Amino acid sequence: MPERLSRRRYVAGTGAALALGTLAGCSGGGDGGSGGNGGGDDSGGGSEAEALDDVPSAPDEYLPDARLYDGSILDYTGEDEVTVRVGAGDVGFAFDPPAIRVDAGTTVVWEWTGQGGAHNVQSAEDSASEFNSGSAVTEEGTTFEQTFDSAGIQLYYCLPHQTSGMLGGIDVVEG
Repeated sequence: MPERLSRRRYVAGTGAALALGTLAGCSGGGDGGSGGNGGGDDSGGGSEAEALDDVPSAPDEYLPDARLYDGSILDYTGEDEVTVRVGAGDVGFAFDPPAIRVDAGTTVVWEWTGQGGAHNVQSAEDSASEFNSGSAVTEEGTTFEQTFDSAGIQLYYCLPHQTSGMLGGIDVVEG
């Protein structure tokens, strides 16, 4: 299970990540691809997003244990809606992409692939907002959506597969 952070460390890390993320977003960069989602399996998450390298995840202690996470946050700022695949990767225990950046007001839609067994999406204890898709489900095409109206770090996981690294993060920035 990922190490829990104190509120003070979380707030300090969040502020640093948001500041660095905002600066990195202004610098361009990226490959326009799927963000190097690990091993070429079931990637499909990038479309026109840029992979922002050398930007710390928020908080750093949470996402390194996430499957498919390569240290990049895919930039989807400017989009009204972003889709994250639930049950991605070679065994279906991942969110794809695992780390994204969106503007406040963006709706994130999690869509089940039908792989890896039953999944759900729920906010982590240190997330800026609380959200929960409910009971774990297996059916391909199931969706859950959440609109994030204010800036903050949104951390989430799949309860049945949290210890297997089914973790994700969203950096919501003021647009």
